[in-house]
Amino acid sequence: MDGPARQRSLWQHNLAVVLDEVRAATPTSRARISQHTGLTRATVSALVDALVRARLVDEVGPAPRGGAGRPATGLVLSPSGPAGLGLEINVDYLAAAVVDLTGQVRHLEVRQVDQRGRAPAEVLADVADLAAGARRVAGLPLAGARLAVPGLVDAPGLVRLAPNLGWRDLDVLGPLTAAPDWPDLPVGIDNEANLAALGELATAGRERSFLYVSGEVGVGAGIVLDGALLRGTHGWSGEIGHVTVAADGPVCRCGARGCLEQYAGQEAILRAAGVPAGEALPADLAVRRLAELAGADDPAAIGALSAAGRALGIVAAGVLNVLDLDAVVLGGSFAPLAGWLTGHVEREVAGRVLTAAWSPVCVRACSLGTRAAVVGAAGAVVREVLAAPSAWIDGG
Repeated sequence: MDGPARQRSLWQHNLAVVLDEVRAATPTSRARISQHTGLTRATVSALVDALVRARLVDEVGPAPRGGAGRPATGLVLSPSGPAGLGLEINVDYLAAAVVDLTGQVRHLEVRQVDQRGRAPAEVLADVADLAAGARRVAGLPLAGARLAVPGLVDAPGLVRLAPNLGWRDLDVLGPLTAAPDWPDLPVGIDNEANLAALGELATAGRERSFLYVSGEVGVGAGIVLDGALLRGTHGWSGEIGHVTVAADGPVCRCGARGCLEQYAGQEAILRAAGVPAGEALPADLAVRRLAELAGADDPAAIGALSAAGRALGIVAAGVLNVLDLDAVVLGGSFAPLAGWLTGHVEREVAGRVLTAAWSPVCVRACSLGTRAAVVGAAGAVVREVLAAPSAWIDGG
């Protein structure tokens, strides 16, 4: 029994190796894959044929020539192959995105609706409806779904605590997949900042170690260290929104005082700037209005953003001193406000991080903008397909 099992395992491994070669050098060719991997041309050809049949790889025009002879058929990831569905529950919006194998966003829908006070079952029914709509509109086979939530997530699908939603010890995946509109897909769940950080890692490619700070009603973080997400012992790392800025500060929704969210959370910034939010003005429009006011040098807007930037910098500096990261990436609603936040964060980091004098830390806006979490969630599904294509071939 060991022989066939080993043979099957080798086939699965080699499928992933060949697909990774196609991903890394598009377009490539069978001959080039054979040269790079050491696999025989016959083996590569059989593996490529399997990937083409599964709609993971497309054959296109000739690949760039590496020498004399007949041009080889080019191989690329298939944009019509299995895609990933990303879903996001945040305090004041719900979102869905579909990302194809090439990393392109093929569908994105955001619904501005405040979840506070809503029954979780009602929220999850809306998420299922978003998922069903995304599947219809995208017109691609979906390999699975990933749900991003702003809270502490425990396996298998339990939200331990999402203070800004008022959720505690809530089974999310059970009711979601039981909803009438759920499109019968395998689904996983993770913290929204973690998924956004993974999306940033895959998209930007500039740094391998960074602190991704997600600014919404709450403030979360994803920590990437040497190219891997740092989850912590229980998978709950990155809750910097509840790091204390001032011990005698305002009471936070988590029950503590002086948390970063009370100084740099979306609602705290808008309130300090005098910009109405909530029912008076949806959050995305409120953030846009804040940016307009800051661009016009409105004193209240500039003051609010300056205070938020300093608070962010103080907390980020503490993380950097402990973990020795290369960059701070501002995501969520911080991304469109980065022009007014970055300088303040940089100054706090430069003055507080011990190694900043000879190893400056980059502070920048997220490359995926305000939708990093939902796009990152979809991308997480795609990366699983690319890492283990045999699972899609066997089950798809």
